[in-house]
Amino acid sequence: MTAQALQFGASLAAILLLAGLARRLGLGGDIRLRETEQARRLGEEALCGFEAEDIALDRAGIGALLRDRDGRVMILRRHGARWAARLLDGHETVRLDRTFLTVATRERNFGAITLDLGDHAQVWAGSLRRIK
Repeated sequence: MTAQALQFGASLAAILLLAGLARRLGLGGDIRLRETEQARRLGEEALCGFEAEDIALDRAGIGALLRDRDGRVMILRRHGARWAARLLDGHETVRLDRTFLTVATRERNFGAITLDLGDHAQVWAGSLRRIK
């Protein structure tokens, strides 16, 4: 009985230690875009020289669309605990459903993403349809 209690205590201590370490390292957090400056920085990190002038954040913070002064459009999406970014030189699908805009890239690994852009969804849908 004492051996089982000792083993249980050691296991609990190890779990708490690992949980504390994960928290200190910032692992497993809820990764979301909270402000346009964060999206702007991620766009610059993804592509050197990309300076976003127009940014549309998803309301839930799961992605964003960015446009630079040259008219290039970048899409940001969450990929696990990190962010993935792609320049849209073309697309498979742009579908608008009220405030939701679904964009599917030609790159199968990146896939499609549906963003809730609110009132900006129609404007972005129109501009993305012009990209061939």
